[in-house]
Amino acid sequence: MNLRQIEIFRAVMITGSISGASKLLFVSQPAVSRLLSHTELRMGLKLFERVKGRLYSTPEARSLFKEVEKIYDNIQRVNALAAKLSNSHDGMINILSSPSIGQMFIPKVIASFTKKYQQATVSFHVLPFANILDRITSGDGDLAVTILPTDHPNIACDTIGSRKLVCVLPNVNPLSQKPFITLTDLTHENLISYRVESPLGKIIDTTFQQAGLTPTSYLEVGSPQNACSLVQEGVGVALVDEFSAISTQSPSVVVRQVINAPTIDICLLHLSTSPLSSNASLFAEEIRLLLAETLPRQ
Repeated sequence: MNLRQIEIFRAVMITGSISGASKLLFVSQPAVSRLLSHTELRMGLKLFERVKGRLYSTPEARSLFKEVEKIYDNIQRVNALAAKLSNSHDGMINILSSPSIGQMFIPKVIASFTKKYQQATVSFHVLPFANILDRITSGDGDLAVTILPTDHPNIACDTIGSRKLVCVLPNVNPLSQKPFITLTDLTHENLISYRVESPLGKIIDTTFQQAGLTPTSYLEVGSPQNACSLVQEGVGVALVDEFSAISTQSPSVVVRQVINAPTIDICLLHLSTSPLSSNASLFAEEIRLLLAETLPRQ
């Protein structure tokens, strides 16, 4: 029996007649009668006996009806779940981010999102870029926010903004008196750098090479957050993304724009072979809204 045959059979059993079933299902009586006859023929069973113009179910039909009701109950539960998923915002979403964005910005997004959609549950993890890619491709992350793009064939990368790197430096450094800093200025400072093989390290190294400059660097760190911490201790100056700069709330550190500074992309990543869930799509929209408020376009 297919689902349509089950539906017709159940309607006849409930109403006790062809006419009642046709009214219940909003179909014609001949259509009900034809499908019921076809069902009996296909199954090789007599499901109903007509006695003095009335239908009576056979013992076989009554046995079959018990199982049909179980199927019908399961279908109702599926429909109820579909309606719930469509009309509410239940369910877990797994959000990942790079350290820069994850320190302050994504927590703000989560606070705003959960205030709007109180039934949603959010799992949030801050990871290095390589680990984020692994989590997305393995299906352990629904949506990731990074300051670097990817060309991974199984990951959709949506660039939602671009910002220039800025310079963080101690407030006692003479460069803090300038409204803007040049790349040449930075060659005279102890520039806290990143591993040259890291994405951010490559961007900064390429920028200086294209300008024909060689920065002086005695320190190498793994993240912009580490660089900001060292600047706060007066060790040197650093080029960081704006999220990291905003997160460094210290009176001993100042932030300055850099002329011809390298640009970074702010990206949303998700598995390209699977569409975003309703909650993940709403979360992505919340990111876009708060990004425009937090980092106005330059």
